Amino acid sequence: MRNVRSIVVYLVALMALVLAACVAPAAPAAGTTASSGTTSNAASTTGDKPVTIRWWHIWADPDPARANWQNLADEYMKDHPNVKIEITIIPNDPYKEKLATNMQAGDPPDLFQTWGGGVLWQYADAGLVQDLTDALKEDSWGDTFLPGPMVVYQHDGKTWGVPWRFGMVGIYYNKDLFQKAGIASTPTTWTEFLADVQKLQAAGITPIALGEKDKWPGHFWWTYLALRYAGQKGFNDAYTRSGHFNDEAFVNAGEQLQKLIDLKPFQDGFLQATYNDEQTVMGTEKAAMELQGQWGFGADQTSAGDNKDNWTAHADWFPFPMVDGGAGQATDALGGGDGFAIGKNAPPETIDFVKWLTSKDHQASMAAAGIASLPVVKGVESSVQEPIMHTLLQHFGQATYLQLYLDQFLPPAVGLAVNDEVQELFAGTKNAQQVADDIEKVAAQEMQ
Repeated sequence: MRNVRSIVVYLVALMALVLAACVAPAAPAAGTTASSGTTSNAASTTGDKPVTIRWWHIWADPDPARANWQNLADEYMKDHPNVKIEITIIPNDPYKEKLATNMQAGDPPDLFQTWGGGVLWQYADAGLVQDLTDALKEDSWGDTFLPGPMVVYQHDGKTWGVPWRFGMVGIYYNKDLFQKAGIASTPTTWTEFLADVQKLQAAGITPIALGEKDKWPGHFWWTYLALRYAGQKGFNDAYTRSGHFNDEAFVNAGEQLQKLIDLKPFQDGFLQATYNDEQTVMGTEKAAMELQGQWGFGADQTSAGDNKDNWTAHADWFPFPMVDGGAGQATDALGGGDGFAIGKNAPPETIDFVKWLTSKDHQASMAAAGIASLPVVKGVESSVQEPIMHTLLQHFGQATYLQLYLDQFLPPAVGLAVNDEVQELFAGTKNAQQVADDIEKVAAQEMQ
């Protein structure tokens, strides 16, 4: 119960901080420079002694983050010849499974990608990751970050990771395909959204791309509908156990998602398709919409191949529609970001390397390339050059409540249950009530 209550308190605080950070970016703290550069600290490293940093992340080709992170590692090793950085790239879901396996064995990687929230905090409680609270005070490193994104890495008064990028989930759509289907404006209600799905189908256009083999893309649909029905209070009640994940709002979410599923709006084979497949379907303009996070545009653009210019010209974004009679607000958003955590046995050079990765110069260059959108370091916002990202940033800044992805926010077993049960709904093997009941069963066991 303590962890769940802490999550709620932190996320309420998060949105107040994000509003300030997005609307009026703070200036660098006194005593800091415009670029943090290489922040080697002789007292905290092993000098010339050879060390190896094992770095795990999920960004494989064709995502440009892979090459850029490799280039940054190569540059750091060139400047620090005693440091060897071994990068292991694992696709999203296998990554989470392998990370959990290594954590259970007490062998965390030295540096690993994290989304914060309940999963990271469980590792922190088990003593598997390093407390970065003191390190963030050195050289005013902590002051270089926007305050909002830091919150999902903070737990029990300590900081267990740092962010790399942050944002919100919304619907990317193809303006050209919408026009061909006679859709003049983007939908603002779920009823309008379902009607537009049918207009696209009538025009012979696949409405939605989905990679449901990976499960987490489908969980976005259920979670957003639940957020629209339950609102902040309904979610908080379920977390603190004064409510339940099979309350009416969560069942309603599943029933509305079932209405969408019954229309068969997804590409053929979506249950066997991965998120990479989803990217390709969108980038090659074989579907009109997808529900994804801030990384979606760049990922689809990369997957478009020879169609990159067309996809870029035709792509746009709109927020998730509202539902009739829901307790949620239009300014409630599903979102989050990813960042870095450091394993318990990592050498001191790992902290120095992460300081270097998250410097203003490197965040700015990655943001300008569309890789670190949306950036999390102060003074880098102007580096976001893509118009769609500016639209997303505007909506993110207007959000009054941010719900972190459930498969990261909730205790791992509950987050896994959400992904598994929602996939059952997409597959037609369970109905909305059964999905909600089965999620609640796991929550009742894990969140006492």
